[in-house]
Amino acid sequence: MTDTQKNECHAIIHSHAVLCGAGNAVPLPVLGFSADVVAMGSMCMCLAAVFGGSITEEVAKGMAIAALKRTLLKQPAKVAAKELSKLIPCIGQIVAPALSVVMIEAAGWTMAQDLERRAQFTNHKTAAGE
Repeated sequence: MTDTQKNECHAIIHSHAVLCGAGNAVPLPVLGFSADVVAMGSMCMCLAAVFGGSITEEVAKGMAIAALKRTLLKQPAKVAAKELSKLIPCIGQIVAPALSVVMIEAAGWTMAQDLERRAQFTNHKTAAGE
């Protein structure tokens, strides 16, 4: 990943993570997950463009859900804490968005690395004439 790509990815991932944090400030458990999926889908499409690719909204949504599942499996305690904290007045509106930002940042960088690998593979196949 070049420095330019890394800077573009950082801006995309951070801005989408902040949006997810805002969506998770609402004290409804399911609403946060919905905000995460929508923001991650948009983030995926933007990240694909950084690496010279283009993906459909459905593919981006699938990648977003897969990334969130990986995050859930890697960090089940954080996910549970994020959703359960919403049931506690005031504290939930601080804890849930903070945990959401951390999780979306991690999932975003994983997604960026995956998209970079895919772009390199595609470029390699194209250069080889396959």
